[in-house]
Amino acid sequence: MRRGTLVFMAAILISGLAAAADRPEGRSFATRSVVHAKHGMVAAAHPLAVEIGLSVLKDGGSAVDAAIAVNAALALMEPVSCGLGGDIFAMVWDPETEKLHGLNGSGRAPAALRPELVPAEEDGTIPVYSPYAWTVPGCVDGWFELHEKFGRLPMARLLEPAIAAAREGAPVPRVIAGSWARGAARFKDMPGFAEVFMPGGSTPAEGELFANPALADTLQRIAEGGRDAFYGGQTAAAIVAFSDKVGGFFSLADLADHRSEWVEPVSTTYRGRTMWELPPNGQGIAALQILNILEGFDIAAMGRDNPDFWHLLIEAKKIAYEDRARFYADMSFSDVPVDELISKNYGAKRAELIDMTRAAPRIEPGNPNLSHGDTTFLVAADQWGQMVSLIQSNYTGFGSGYVVPELGFGIQDRGALFSLQAGHPNVLAPGKRPFHTIIPAFMGETGVPDTAFGVMGGDMQPQGHIQIMINLVDFGMDLQEAGDAARFHHTDSSEPTGTLMSSGGVVHLESGVSAEIKRELMRRGHRIEEINPAVFGGYQAIRRDPETGIYAGATESRKDGMAAGY
Repeated sequence: MRRGTLVFMAAILISGLAAAADRPEGRSFATRSVVHAKHGMVAAAHPLAVEIGLSVLKDGGSAVDAAIAVNAALALMEPVSCGLGGDIFAMVWDPETEKLHGLNGSGRAPAALRPELVPAEEDGTIPVYSPYAWTVPGCVDGWFELHEKFGRLPMARLLEPAIAAAREGAPVPRVIAGSWARGAARFKDMPGFAEVFMPGGSTPAEGELFANPALADTLQRIAEGGRDAFYGGQTAAAIVAFSDKVGGFFSLADLADHRSEWVEPVSTTYRGRTMWELPPNGQGIAALQILNILEGFDIAAMGRDNPDFWHLLIEAKKIAYEDRARFYADMSFSDVPVDELISKNYGAKRAELIDMTRAAPRIEPGNPNLSHGDTTFLVAADQWGQMVSLIQSNYTGFGSGYVVPELGFGIQDRGALFSLQAGHPNVLAPGKRPFHTIIPAFMGETGVPDTAFGVMGGDMQPQGHIQIMINLVDFGMDLQEAGDAARFHHTDSSEPTGTLMSSGGVVHLESGVSAEIKRELMRRGHRIEEINPAVFGGYQAIRRDPETGIYAGATESRKDGMAAGY
């Protein structure tokens, strides 16, 4: 890695705090200014990873090249959210063909794992922090699929900064350090965890260097040997040997047979603006369903300071999530009625269930045929107009907590999102992909994608997507304000694992929501609880002006990252 890569252009790339006096009246949500740039842009959850992405763009790399380099760096710098043992999803806007491409890089259940082998929890679900929840890591194969179609620079160039940082160490910023310490409290006694992620017996403090030479060696093998150096050879053998040692079900064939899938994004419109998501096994269409439910309400007239606004969004979320629990699954195994679920007529019909005077304690899934999580999200854009929305995750922070010491990464626990109920569309089966929470997104005017964006965080993600869209469309916020404005997070809906909402779920509200609104929501029957602020997501966004080609970037004020361009 070139000397100075991690420090250049800091003064002009990081947007400072915006003075309240310079904002239009009533627009006081932004923590900083939107970042603007002509040639390229990257936004991610760690500043050093962003600068690595910019170096790739400046060397003539594509937006996809930059996104891969950033994701590889985050495997070292943000292991609390992502890594080589997790899955990946992406959307890429290709200006040459004027087509939006979707990549599903989620892994499948081991061929040897069947429902009757799983010791279910009391609620009938798969144990989260166990080898029963393991699925094949899809991240690395996703990198190579993206690179083969859209890459410009050699993969070795893209992985080189992450390899160097893993050997030399990178300083840990505040939010990641806090998540690391919380994760260690849960995982410190898990096989291999302390050896890799607690050097010297403790987690790295803010500003402390963290190195991972085993990860550097793994990335080096990938840089030299390509995809097969991960899904075969020394790395695959180490994964399977570790699996055998701790009671897992992986075989060499499970790894060798894994492939990502290119899929067609699906969309809906909201007051003239289009949102694109990926189809199941992910949960992206939940955001589209919620928007269709909300479109018949005059949200702009309500305003954000009206209890009706928050009540409406929460109830719409609850309705869509009942369908999410009932229908979303791997479409290679189940006939998911996507077109019907995201239709305007179905959305309008489901909107009739909303009672504006009280919170619904229980909602039944519809019949569309008749009408914990931690994640990293990043966006990149290049000089040719290519834009990438990429999301990658271990699932519950460090994933299952099981870490392969000689490889320097842990194994995800996405399989915990399978159902064990016979006949359920999302029931565990060999070679099947589980219901998935991580979802990239795009928005656009006049049916053309112009904004790559996303919000991290398990079941927060569809809720976050619709709140961003509403802030932009109904309240006229700019890209940064839309992400900084206070959010709600509703939990305990029915889940694709088979659990059911029985008492209306739980509402979490950020501090920017007034006490008066909270009291009124409780009067209507909502159960409101405090929660760690980290659950409200991790937003990143880049928009390209269709007339000037200038990029605008925004980043999450709740995370360590930044948006930067050149």
